[in-house]
Amino acid sequence: MSEARQASRAGAQPRLLLTGNHAVAWGARLARPRVVPVYPITPQTPVLELLTEFQAAGEFDAEILTVESEHSVMSACIPASLAGTRVFTATASQGLLLMHEVLHYAAGARAPIVMANVNRTVASPWAFWPDQTDSLSQRDCGWVQYYVESAQEALDTVLQAYRVAEQVRLPVLVNLDAFYVSHALEPVLLPAQAAVDAWLPAFEPSQRLDTAAPSSWGNVVSQDMYFRHRRSLEDAMALVPALAGEADREWGERFGRSYGVVERYRCQDATAVVVTMGSMAGTAREAVDAMRAAGRPVGLVKLRLFRPLPAAALRAALAGVRDVVVLDRNHSPGAGGVLHQELRAALYGLDAAPRVHGLLAGVGGVNVAPGRIAAFVADAVNAAATPPGESQWVR
Repeated sequence: MSEARQASRAGAQPRLLLTGNHAVAWGARLARPRVVPVYPITPQTPVLELLTEFQAAGEFDAEILTVESEHSVMSACIPASLAGTRVFTATASQGLLLMHEVLHYAAGARAPIVMANVNRTVASPWAFWPDQTDSLSQRDCGWVQYYVESAQEALDTVLQAYRVAEQVRLPVLVNLDAFYVSHALEPVLLPAQAAVDAWLPAFEPSQRLDTAAPSSWGNVVSQDMYFRHRRSLEDAMALVPALAGEADREWGERFGRSYGVVERYRCQDATAVVVTMGSMAGTAREAVDAMRAAGRPVGLVKLRLFRPLPAAALRAALAGVRDVVVLDRNHSPGAGGVLHQELRAALYGLDAAPRVHGLLAGVGGVNVAPGRIAAFVADAVNAAATPPGESQWVR
């Protein structure tokens, strides 16, 4: 979409040069959370630093709580959210892993917290490079999970996340790759506060913890009550793909930018499609452009919403495609690439299902250039045998 068309549809939006981390902080500021528990960890710390600068300048009306660990961060987020307050925080890698126990609590409490996670390698060994294993290892905690490609998408997705979270009463994790997105500078359009306020209403939950109307949370329940509670959580998850798509469409109508739940790029007449998430999508986009210029019918499917997995949208996007090349910047020991395995399950039973080639590409932050992606696609297309069910290591 052209800049002129963006401006005409969205009104004047100043353009700032921001890192992905600072774009996340601006998204949080525009959402007007009232409680922000914080704990620094590389490479997420600049998010919290900028929020504290906003607060010190009188531009961010939120209580910033500095606690002793990431476990305590989430432990502070949950009661604040249950009291009816909009809550934001951010973390990365080992910090997210330390929260694991309380991530389940947050989802079970139906607390619509929004948290940004900067995807970074998990120890051991110790490293600081982009890798999505940290968040994908939390995929069964009951959190909605988005993966973004750019700083602009990070800012916009933080705001869209609040719309979705507060409609279904579920927490949302917005993931951005370390350094490739978190520390890279790029021009970002900044929506006006008044326009965001009109699009994102104040958080006014129908039920909350209130001393004027006493209630409790966290009591022991029977087997049947637990069963019904988990089923209601699943019912809420089932609403997310449609609500996320609606929030994205409305955002696009108001601000001139939309991303979809699943993005199809140059997939018309494609016989081979690359599927990936996060910053790898930008590199794959360049590879697809080069392959198209060479006359090869190749497209890209970028998965933005990973949990709940939009299986119907993926099946529709990949119907009729002969070869699908999945690029996973993550590693589940014993299972391979997480996206590869989830996509194979989603496509199971599809008439004339594609051949799915799973590649562990970019694990640990290893750079995967457009030329290498083109070579992966060529190898997949030219393969005579059915691809193995196991993910393959490539560089």
